[in-house]
Amino acid sequence: MTPERLARLLCDGEGLTVEFKCAREALNRDVYETICAFLNQRGGILVLGVADDGSVTGIAPEAVVQMRKDLANTLHNPQKINPPMPLVPEQLELNGQTLLLLNVPESSQVHSCNNRIFSRNEDGDFDITGHSQLLGELYLRKQVSYSENRIFPFIRLDDLRSDLIERVRHNVRLQRSAHPWAELEDLELLKSARLYQRDYQTGQEGISLAGALLFGRDEVVLGVVPHHRTDAILRVHDLDRYDDRADIRSNLLESYDRLMAFVGKHIVDPFYLEGDQRVSLRERIFREVVANLLIHREYLNPFPAKLIIQRDRVTTENSNNPTASACCARTTSPHRRKIRPSPGYSARCSGPRSWVPGCATCSSTPAPSAARTQFSARSRSSA
Repeated sequence: MTPERLARLLCDGEGLTVEFKCAREALNRDVYETICAFLNQRGGILVLGVADDGSVTGIAPEAVVQMRKDLANTLHNPQKINPPMPLVPEQLELNGQTLLLLNVPESSQVHSCNNRIFSRNEDGDFDITGHSQLLGELYLRKQVSYSENRIFPFIRLDDLRSDLIERVRHNVRLQRSAHPWAELEDLELLKSARLYQRDYQTGQEGISLAGALLFGRDEVVLGVVPHHRTDAILRVHDLDRYDDRADIRSNLLESYDRLMAFVGKHIVDPFYLEGDQRVSLRERIFREVVANLLIHREYLNPFPAKLIIQRDRVTTENSNNPTASACCARTTSPHRRKIRPSPGYSARCSGPRSWVPGCATCSSTPAPSAARTQFSARSRSSA
């Protein structure tokens, strides 16, 4: 965010999607309640180092690093924010003072803070844990707005692939041996990840569409989303059709593996060193490309996701509900983001920020659109 826009934000004052906290020496106790409320409602911007009236108080220079660490660690901790929501604060300077700005998206999940559920109105954050009507309305809105929360009460645990759930368990152990998921049974892990939910309007419980898409056997995935398909296409010599193609109709974890294998087969990996260690820039870039292609997608729309490798670029297309970050300009549909790697394959964004899930800026846009993303790259066929 530019200093000019930040100054306008402070002048406009607090509201439904804006909150100020002084936080001179340490984080306020209610910071995480505000983050939880933003996640549950329409998202928002939290500015640390500003008084309630918009005057800049700043953060003590010696406290900035610790505050950033505390935010990162706590937002990864499901015992504080559940499910966790990793967010990275932006450090800004205004009037000679240091501020931290946190852009919080609207989440597709219902989040709790210290086992309490918070919502938000113009007056601030409020605890709705004991209010069954407000809770029901919140869960219903999430399920209507985000198709991945749709519940399938007749999907059984044995309809999911236990080996993929174990893979997730293994990965979290590698990241943090004491992670709560490491010792949970399959069903409890799904509940903790909000992939097994309860509809507070109907009383139904079951695996959500997100759970089925992530872990479901192939027949289950195609049973809940019959049109589900991801196309990986190599189009270098035969420009009318294709030189190679993978038609992928599997769960998202298997789809990710197969798309990454397709990329590895057809895109060169330039030699690159960090210090004295070689790193794979292809892996770093395309794991983000593929993950975003699969995750940020409206699965009720029959438009197939596509990853198209051409002679000098890679294009991805999928269907999504267009939204925009609360701190970025509104864009038109279809949204496009172009990332053109500079020498050494280091990607930088050169186009409009296309979509950041959960922002209130474009949440009123009703219909999914086909989003296209382009990346400069070199295929093996043209190397």
